Amino acid sequence: MLARTILADHRVKPVRTAVVAAVALIAGAGAVLAEDQKTLLNASYDVSRELYKDINAAFIAAEKSAGKDVAVNQSHGGSTKQALAVANGLEADVVTFNQAPDIDILAKAGVVDADWRAKFPNNASPYTTTSVFLVRKGNPKQIKDWDDLAKPGIEVIAPNPKTSGNGRYTYLAAWGDALRKTGSEEGAQDFVAKLFANVPVLDGGGRGATTTFTQRDKGDVLVTFENEAALIGREIGADKFEVVYPKASIIAEPPVAIVNSVVDRRNSRELAKAYIDFLYSPAGQEIIAKHDLRPRNTDVLKANAAKFPPIETFSVEELLGGWEAVQKKHFADGGIYDTITIGKQ
Repeated sequence: MLARTILADHRVKPVRTAVVAAVALIAGAGAVLAEDQKTLLNASYDVSRELYKDINAAFIAAEKSAGKDVAVNQSHGGSTKQALAVANGLEADVVTFNQAPDIDILAKAGVVDADWRAKFPNNASPYTTTSVFLVRKGNPKQIKDWDDLAKPGIEVIAPNPKTSGNGRYTYLAAWGDALRKTGSEEGAQDFVAKLFANVPVLDGGGRGATTTFTQRDKGDVLVTFENEAALIGREIGADKFEVVYPKASIIAEPPVAIVNSVVDRRNSRELAKAYIDFLYSPAGQEIIAKHDLRPRNTDVLKANAAKFPPIETFSVEELLGGWEAVQKKHFADGGIYDTITIGKQ
């Protein structure tokens, strides 16, 4: 049985609406679940669709070979919106987001363990990625580094940091790069303000920003994750776009967690853990590498080294004081992000 995809609405839905929508979509596809079949719902971020299509199919096959009949359903949307949906009742057994604060939302809501980072290896992050630039073929605006994104006349496409982990990483990558270059918070804020003044539209998630850039032909550069840039090249054509790696960028460590309130009610904890464990397995890591995400498994990473150009990275923890501090300083209501983007949201 193949994995099914449930596309999450961009609005936060109450529990009954979310469950009814999920059941309706499954029924509409003509699916009939056996009484003894175990199911999972994975709530994930919006540019992970292709990854989890392959992960889910492989996990289902592995479970079938062990004599277990399982199905995995998917919900996708902006990472923060997904977290809020789960907090408000979307019955996801597992969450696979692209930034730690979104799982912290669920920890504060009491539906995920407070020490969720310690439940799985590498701070519960089975792979990494980084923010890069996608430009139009030939790079007509000669965009090479973060500094170029703040120049007059450059249109930058990026999702909204209030609703998207992709957008938040874009903001923090630009802030961190400017902080290192100027040596001051004032210099970083001035640079990021100029960059976001060049953003004509703030899409709700990374996939929406991709559509704006590639299908609506808006903007000179799309800031997105490395794997999304590679996917665009394959699906839309390398003759239209090319990837530019800045000199340095932020390391993104997409985290995973089990939603206790759901797995305890559905008696699905064992299956949920097996699902996340599969992400760390050699088979799971190979699929991760196939989708241009940097695997944690050193052997798999070495075997795929040609896909991942070396790039200097910095982390939220090392350079910016950690996610909790970043959330309060930059993204809380009235924070720096609100200050520099008044009128853009």
